[in-house]
Amino acid sequence: MAEEQTARDAKLVQYLTEAYTTEKQLETALQAHIGMTSRAPLKKRQQEHLRETKRHAREVEKRIKKLGGQASTLNEIATEATKRASSLAGKAMAAAQGPLHAVRGTGAAEIQLKNARTDLQSEAEEIAHYTIIETLAEAVGDRETAQMARSIRREEERMAKFLERQIPVLTKAVVTEEIPAAERNGGARRRNSRSRTRARTAARSGASRPGGSRSSASRRRTAGKSK
Repeated sequence: MAEEQTARDAKLVQYLTEAYTTEKQLETALQAHIGMTSRAPLKKRQQEHLRETKRHAREVEKRIKKLGGQASTLNEIATEATKRASSLAGKAMAAAQGPLHAVRGTGAAEIQLKNARTDLQSEAEEIAHYTIIETLAEAVGDRETAQMARSIRREEERMAKFLERQIPVLTKAVVTEEIPAAERNGGARRRNSRSRTRARTAARSGASRPGGSRSSASRRRTAGKSK
């Protein structure tokens, strides 16, 4: 006869299951995002983190089962996560293939930026999950779960920091791809061009007036000598 699950283990399983759900969603999302990524540094890190994410899911699943969680529930979560992420990825790809993708803001650069933003949001959620699990496990004396959560959290934090550094790079790529050069930097080029034009016009106007090429002081000295 199976032992009845304690309140402690039930609470740990609850939070571990939430983390497992996020891992499975991210796993499928990352697979889709890798296929939409052309920037080598980002693609390489996504592939590395996909391997980490799969390992995280296995470790969490193993811990859930050891604490009395149901394997059938985990299978349902994995199936639903795959369907959901695949649907979102399909919509993103369809938008990118549309004839007006640049006008609608779904060019290749922007898709990569939005995927990175989504991944960063997922990392923040996962960091929160594992911070909760680590704290809870320590509070109830489950060192094994606490150690696992701490190890995974640190890897999620490293990925989050990488994505934070990528966001500005990817944003600048969107600017280059979708904003005309003359409209960048707040229109500074246009303002500078107008200023140079006004300066040239003023110089030509001054030179064309009688005595316009001589300074006021020079004209006064000439007038004094003629007296």
